[in-house]
Amino acid sequence: TSAPGSVAQVRECAAHLTRAAKASGTAIVLVGHVTKEGALAGPRVLEHMVDTVLYFEGDTHSSFRLIRAIKNRFGAVNEIGVFAMTEKGLKGVSNPSAIFLSQHSEPVPGSCVMVTLEGTRPMLVEIQALVDSGGPSPRRLSVGLDRDRLAMLLAVLHRHAGVACMDQDVFVNAVGGVRISEPAADLAVMLAITSSLRGRPLPKGFIAFGEVGLAGEVRPAPRGQERLKEAAKLGFSVAVVPKANLPKKNDKAFEGLTVHGVDRIEEAMELARSLA
Repeated sequence: TSAPGSVAQVRECAAHLTRAAKASGTAIVLVGHVTKEGALAGPRVLEHMVDTVLYFEGDTHSSFRLIRAIKNRFGAVNEIGVFAMTEKGLKGVSNPSAIFLSQHSEPVPGSCVMVTLEGTRPMLVEIQALVDSGGPSPRRLSVGLDRDRLAMLLAVLHRHAGVACMDQDVFVNAVGGVRISEPAADLAVMLAITSSLRGRPLPKGFIAFGEVGLAGEVRPAPRGQERLKEAAKLGFSVAVVPKANLPKKNDKAFEGLTVHGVDRIEEAMELARSLA
């Protein structure tokens, strides 16, 4: 008897559907929409009653769609599904790394590839940076990465590596519309910014990952061996990683990949300069 869309009605309808699903052993999918802030529209009580909340995301200019689990009672919430919209409907993408890498015939300044983890799946993502002369109040803009973390990384870059961007506009983008929330992207972001500022591209087949602290130290990233194996499988040849993520010697899974371990950000910058 409640008004349509009220909390009481939503809760009662969801309870009826839940009982019907359990009684018949049928999976029921409730489809809703999200607000401008990205939250589920309507009473949030629905999220607490269902087993899984999935977000189906996509850019209007791209044929790729991502499915993310925000809540999952029976599995991990940090998994991602990548699908391509074709003339025959949605098809699963077996190699998601390919869509997050730009196709450059030759290395370009301001581009650095990193290996991120989406749940249990390592994926290669290209980080692009553009550093340009700014006015009295330079802009800091990031797409797919945390803007506050970008400001912190610029401060670390200036203090510990001597790379100043105080009078420069800095734009950072994760290719393909992917969102990177883990700090393992820090090293790749800083190398891309330095590459753009100096106008010198990183070498071909180059990847980097690692967390950078305020003291300038490069901290290990979780599951570093799996990240390196994914890079070696896709034909990358040079990697700069934290020393704690160095692979064991004589491991054939890393054949063709030369891995350099660093402890501090200034070491990484010097190594990237010598490799370029």
